[in-house]
Amino acid sequence: MEDSVDQHLARWRGKAPYDERTEAVVTRMQFLVKHVHQAKDRALAEIGLQEFEFETLHRLVSHGGSMTPSGLAQELLLSPAGTTGRLDTLEQAGLVRRIRGTGDRRRVEVELTEAGHAKWLAAMKVRATVETDMIAALDPAAQETLDGLLRRMLVKVEATRNAPTSPH
Repeated sequence: MEDSVDQHLARWRGKAPYDERTEAVVTRMQFLVKHVHQAKDRALAEIGLQEFEFETLHRLVSHGGSMTPSGLAQELLLSPAGTTGRLDTLEQAGLVRRIRGTGDRRRVEVELTEAGHAKWLAAMKVRATVETDMIAALDPAAQETLDGLLRRMLVKVEATRNAPTSPH
């Protein structure tokens, strides 16, 4: 059984200096991530959300449904202006609301509305279906093995990334 990566490897065999097994593994991971991302985008579009809207709602839910705009900006790696634009869009759609602080009117909290939570929940269900469908190609034992192998790879990469660099 061949996939598009086998064809990719055949095209490049003998033309580029790389380890074929490494190229196969990394390219398959990249292609799978691309397929998942595209499927999730299509699924979000079906329920009327864009990725940036979902990510904003997702952050709010992870923080109990309420955050400050600056907290959201920090989590989403956005500028204050970018965050304001997102919040304007979500507020107009009725998915979030801004609430002024009672003690300090300068303080603003962004709160998920009931409609926003329902939209987020629908998106989570659709996204879970996309992920489950992809993983279903493997039986439970193979899923567990793959999870362990990917964990080992990620632990190594994260340890390397977080290791102090030696002065030159």
